[in-house]
Amino acid sequence: MNRPAGSHRSNSPLERIRVVLSQTSHPGNIGAAARAMKTMGLSRLLLVNPKRFPDDEAVARAAGADEILAQAQVCTSLDVALADTVFACAISARQRNLGPPAVQARAAASEILAKAGDGDVALLFGNETSGLSNAEVQRCQRTVYIPANPAYSSLNLASAVQLLCYELRLTAFDNAPPVVTKAIPFASPPATNQDIERFYDHLGRVMVSSGFLDPQRPRRLLPKLRRLFGRAELERDEINILRGLLDAVEKQLAGRGGRPGPAGNSGP
Repeated sequence: MNRPAGSHRSNSPLERIRVVLSQTSHPGNIGAAARAMKTMGLSRLLLVNPKRFPDDEAVARAAGADEILAQAQVCTSLDVALADTVFACAISARQRNLGPPAVQARAAASEILAKAGDGDVALLFGNETSGLSNAEVQRCQRTVYIPANPAYSSLNLASAVQLLCYELRLTAFDNAPPVVTKAIPFASPPATNQDIERFYDHLGRVMVSSGFLDPQRPRRLLPKLRRLFGRAELERDEINILRGLLDAVEKQLAGRGGRPGPAGNSGP
């Protein structure tokens, strides 16, 4: 794992972005950062003098992002981690008088991806307790911050990694990243006008025969029901279900000689 960072050429700008964690003290945060990266399509993790790594807790917190940990590069200095990069961003909530220009994460994403077109780019995250030192920040060309609550802007390391990777993924796919799901959404063709009118006729017939609707005093019940079902934009299968329900009600009424049940109502 302790090898030169090297440059990385790929068709995807996300694959040319290094997530560099400096002086990380807790191995669980390394694993959680790897998980955050994998969910957003980033894979290159570099660790500058981590206190404990490799470590079983890092593997546990990675929750399936084991390959990112297995390929993580442990570096003995920030020089090694930033070698061959063309652009580096210090991720920090603290504003520095002598640091590089500060940019919000969302605004920075476009520039980061554009720079990745020229070569490797680094996102530098500091220690969980003290963050990045001034010297580390000054090695970068931008300071990137997450616009959190000013009264409490301290984010967990992995959460910060997740947010930066998320903004990069959205920007890389022009706010429309591909969505892959194993679930096949249920749908049927929309009901035709004839289907819907037959349903309303059927519904009206059952309401009258059940005693729910007095045809001599219909008031506005049917128009209100049309508005209700119109909002639903009924599909053919849904019409069939509703009409099957009405058929069952009609059979029950026929078994009682067409007499309305005790809950008869004239409607509004």
